[in-house]
Amino acid sequence: MAIMVLDIGGTAIKSGLYIDGALTDIRETPTESHKGGAHVVNRAKEIITDYQQRSAFERIGISTAGQVDPVHGQIIYANENIPGYTGTKLKEILEQQFHVPASVENDVNAAAIGESVFGAGKGFKEFVCLTYGTGVGGAIFTNGKLYTGGSFSAGEFGAIVTHPEARFVGENIFSGCYEEYASTTALVKKAACFDSSLSNGRKIFERFDEPQVKALVDQWILEIIYGLTTIIHMLNPECAILGGGIMEQPYVLEQLREKLYPNIISSFRQVKIEKAALGNRAGMLGAAVLHERR
Repeated sequence: MAIMVLDIGGTAIKSGLYIDGALTDIRETPTESHKGGAHVVNRAKEIITDYQQRSAFERIGISTAGQVDPVHGQIIYANENIPGYTGTKLKEILEQQFHVPASVENDVNAAAIGESVFGAGKGFKEFVCLTYGTGVGGAIFTNGKLYTGGSFSAGEFGAIVTHPEARFVGENIFSGCYEEYASTTALVKKAACFDSSLSNGRKIFERFDEPQVKALVDQWILEIIYGLTTIIHMLNPECAILGGGIMEQPYVLEQLREKLYPNIISSFRQVKIEKAALGNRAGMLGAAVLHERR
């Protein structure tokens, strides 16, 4: 069975066909998200139409930015990275257009599903998946199934309050929260205050041998540990899977493993800390098997 898969992000829409357990004909198209939700939907329809003209498929699987009601395939909430996306009935729109069943899931949840079936989550029934990038995204697996909570939004780990002294809700609902300190964005922001040329993670690690830069990275790693400590004590997972491009740096994972365990109660130290295995294909692979997880 061929399945059309899309991973809709703020920057790019990754697409491909899932056939016999593998992704083929993988492409990447600019999302142009600043043009709004309707434009993004039209981009998705154009991409799918192009594939349809070349290859038949029997289902559509969508991984997308935003909070998602997977039962109805609707965007519950999306921030201004995709203006006007909130409320979009993506499942209904695509099924009416292409006359095949469609499944829709939040991108971090889809990536976690991908990791559970194909990647670092294989063999674990109880695990959490966190992605460190623009913010901090999360997903929870319990008894081998994705836990979505009362309104399909569980795993918003980026909203854990780690710095209450910096909490100013009226100005920013995420003030004092985990993602304001532990995201890659937070690391780059601090590094840029030291040297404006340190404008992304790659540039930071190119100068990692400089003591001041290493100190910035080490402090940021501690911020990651503060949130992980809470998550592990709260959920008692077998494994914490960490994703995002910054986790490709061996030093980060090495230091997390070394410094996390002294911060957690001894009876919780069986938890494994693993790097996400599927990279930027995790969302597409998760989208490919959404229909099997319902």
